[in-house]
Amino acid sequence: MLRNIRDLNYNIYLIGTDIANFTAGNHLCDVTYQVPYSYDADFIKVIADLVGKHNVNLILPTTDYEAYYLSLHRDKIKAEIAVSEAATAKIYLDKYLTFKHHFALKIPFAKTWLPSEYENDESEIIVKPREGRGSRGIEINPKNPNAFSDDYLIQPLHKGKEITTAFYVKRNGALHGLFTMERELANGATSKSRTCKDYDSALEVIILQMISHTGLRGSINLQSIVEEDGTIVPFEVNCRISGTNSIRHNLGFQDIKYTLQEYLYQQEPDIVAPIEGIAVRLLYDVIYPKVSNEDGLNNNSSNFKIY
Repeated sequence: MLRNIRDLNYNIYLIGTDIANFTAGNHLCDVTYQVPYSYDADFIKVIADLVGKHNVNLILPTTDYEAYYLSLHRDKIKAEIAVSEAATAKIYLDKYLTFKHHFALKIPFAKTWLPSEYENDESEIIVKPREGRGSRGIEINPKNPNAFSDDYLIQPLHKGKEITTAFYVKRNGALHGLFTMERELANGATSKSRTCKDYDSALEVIILQMISHTGLRGSINLQSIVEEDGTIVPFEVNCRISGTNSIRHNLGFQDIKYTLQEYLYQQEPDIVAPIEGIAVRLLYDVIYPKVSNEDGLNNNSSNFKIY
């Protein structure tokens, strides 16, 4: 997200926040602050104080928890927040609530059980946290699925092509556009992806159903499996800008830019113009030479080297 904002060459003062004092993103910010977890009691007050101190105009949540708690307490924060309505963010924070919501509205979603209600009627299953982050805590075909607490959920192990779809909902509730990538994962994160337009029509039907029944706003991420017969099975929704935004940004779906245009500059977002492309992710280093501790390495004025 930070790299995308810098790439746009807008005159923006970037304030970064994190639960850690020193992160890999510090060198991209004008100033950074260590803050509590978004579900901690002091989080909203800390953010509100930072908004007042720096006359902040816009907040961009980067996690599902941030999206929910910032939306829930937006009346306490004197800045725009690019986020869906709190009730909607709550539904999509919890994958079991997501299933119940979609099932009630006849919107496609993977069949989902709590461990306490599962009756061992699937040949293969996946168990994951209801409020998981990334792919942590996942187990495939555990011997005793009912032994898990109801902080977890169970879904059939759908096999096929994994796709991730970003879509942008304008402030007036209209779908601005969507962009899908087929992806490969390594340690729960995207390692390789390519533009995939094969399912746009079917995905648009699903997304329009979602938008029509909930207060979705801004950039949203829908994760799905495409089975061998072409059936699309959504299994997760993230109510925030997803981590592959840097790839999309360079392939014609610039949801960071759309967000800034609408929420910061009160402009109509640019037309979505996706292109074909492939992306492979790699690691790089941010090196601060001739320093012995992290004190003061909290902004882009520090002496650093990208390698």
